[in-house]
Amino acid sequence: MSAEITSPVTELLQQQGIAYRVIEIPLTEDKKPIRNLEALLSAQGLDPQSVVRSVLFKAESEQFVLLAVAGGGRADWAVLRQHLNARKCRMAEFDEVQTATGYVVGAVPPIALPDAIKILLDISVKDYPTVVIGSGVLGYALSLSGEDLINLLADADQGKFTSA
Repeated sequence: MSAEITSPVTELLQQQGIAYRVIEIPLTEDKKPIRNLEALLSAQGLDPQSVVRSVLFKAESEQFVLLAVAGGGRADWAVLRQHLNARKCRMAEFDEVQTATGYVVGAVPPIALPDAIKILLDISVKDYPTVVIGSGVLGYALSLSGEDLINLLADADQGKFTSA
């Protein structure tokens, strides 16, 4: 039984005819997603490494940039600065995330974002036939085909933006 949620993310997927599954992520009492997401995903037959994290940062130009990365990869700041031709960039602050994306921390998707946000797609996403992304609604994630996600992000800059 899967929960029904509606967000700009689910609306985009439905519009594009892309199949997805809603995954409920229990929240702690202080409304934060549970920490053992890996165990939850494994129990549902999903690879915990297939979670595509949406990491928002801000370049010195004041432009927000979202890095979509799967697995345990960490942003490689030198590569990011070089790619953006920026001397400096930093992680977005907690309150900046919702202002810039329209989504709360913990629910930010790599798709259905404002046009002003530049999206970088790390090649790590190609390693997973099924991926898990933020749904736009805290407490829920979506699983979909990795290929479908890559196709949705066809306009994103693609490359290796992480260090192992």
